Amino acid sequence: MRARLTVMGCALALASSSVLAAPANAAPPAPVNQCGETGFDPKDYPPEPVDPNAPPVLPPIPSVPDKFVIPVPYPSVELVPVPDPEPDNTRVDADPLPDPCMDPCPDLTDTTEEPVDATGSAHLPFPRIEIDPQPETIPIPIPGPLAAPQLPAPPAVVNPAEAGPTSPAPKQPLVGNVSVISQMTGQGSINRTDKRWQVEGTDLGIMWESKPGEVAVAFGDSFGKSWEYGVVGGDDWRSNVLGHSTDTDLSDGLTLDSMVQDSRCHAAELLGSRKIKNWETTVIPTSGFAVGDRQYMSYMSIRRWSVVPGMWWTNYGGIAYSDDNGSTWVKDPHTRWDNMFGFSKFQVSTMVPAGDFVYMFGTVNGRIGTVGLARVPKDDVLNKTAYQYWVDGTWAPVDSNDATPIADGISAELSVRFHDGLWQMTYLDPIAGNIVLREANSPQGEWTAPSTLIRTAEYPKAYGGFMHPWSKDGELYFAISEWDSYNVYLMKADLN
Repeated sequence: MRARLTVMGCALALASSSVLAAPANAAPPAPVNQCGETGFDPKDYPPEPVDPNAPPVLPPIPSVPDKFVIPVPYPSVELVPVPDPEPDNTRVDADPLPDPCMDPCPDLTDTTEEPVDATGSAHLPFPRIEIDPQPETIPIPIPGPLAAPQLPAPPAVVNPAEAGPTSPAPKQPLVGNVSVISQMTGQGSINRTDKRWQVEGTDLGIMWESKPGEVAVAFGDSFGKSWEYGVVGGDDWRSNVLGHSTDTDLSDGLTLDSMVQDSRCHAAELLGSRKIKNWETTVIPTSGFAVGDRQYMSYMSIRRWSVVPGMWWTNYGGIAYSDDNGSTWVKDPHTRWDNMFGFSKFQVSTMVPAGDFVYMFGTVNGRIGTVGLARVPKDDVLNKTAYQYWVDGTWAPVDSNDATPIADGISAELSVRFHDGLWQMTYLDPIAGNIVLREANSPQGEWTAPSTLIRTAEYPKAYGGFMHPWSKDGELYFAISEWDSYNVYLMKADLN
């Protein structure tokens, strides 16, 4: 395990000059923000070119790790009170920050002492072996406190079937230069989320226009001061957090004006999760949109992570709403797509309003699905019976699992936007291992062939690819996450 980095973050001047001015094939220094704090670089730079006339060089001897960790699962019974407890909607406003490089809460965010090696020795001639007990939770539901009575489900609506023919695909987008603009979160980031909101590690960065002149940015599992580089986890775990931005000039990065807080310098968890393995491990946002003054967020309730990388099992995909611009949220109990036998569609969804409808693009849980499509009138977003699913050229009032794929190939972690009559879709292609872009003239397609935005050869542990709603013609701003640094980066792609 790498030692924890103690240098914290501020507005990343990952200016193109600091990254792109380095010699070819040379790894540049780690990016530094405007406050002089060091961040993380998500890119993997190839080694220096080798002189063909030079004698052969033997590969380096692999270094011996300090320790080997052996996970040992054991059964653990946990009683789970049901129904879920009421969410804690305590909210506070942040104090003004006169100096962007000041630390507003050093008593909460500063590291006071270095980690101590449990063995008393930092360097041993041989690796030590550690046993890591890992509980395999066996949840048992028990009656809990009575919850407030729920509102009844809205009356059933059946929208009759309607033809939904595809449109000819536009020309395939040509992707030019793709570059890292800034580190959005964590130590050394443009927003200093570690110092301002105790968000040192997080991912996703899902963006939508929450109201004219403002963009909401939703992040996934987030961790505070106990987070370590290369390790996803920590004591201060929030399943999701939300920021807001009015930044219109993305050429130097995306600046967050605020995050929803539940206490001083602490971002709030918006959608509660039970954090119980095999019951509900976490709740992760998958998209957001606004209709009038109401905000909506699609999310997935994750039952457990799989031992197979890139896979997880959900309980359901759902929709939450907010009537106070994202400060507090309600998970609608009636608008959920249950995951029957682990293969139900619309578990990981992205939703986009356009015209009279809101369109829902979705896959099964994990990263092995094809993209299905549904639509619902804007006034009926929370009425599951009003949804129509695209089935081979028809918008039909059928079961969600009857939806047919709108594009070929396997897709994961979708992002879709509608701009000036053109539909754009980005996603992680788990087969090629790349983040790609496709375009269409209608939501059901036909969609162009994929154009690569991010290659894992350059960004080995990148995922996501969530588009900024204010991207203009000829340029596409989007957020990616990188696994080791477990933080979010703003990218820009030139489109021709």
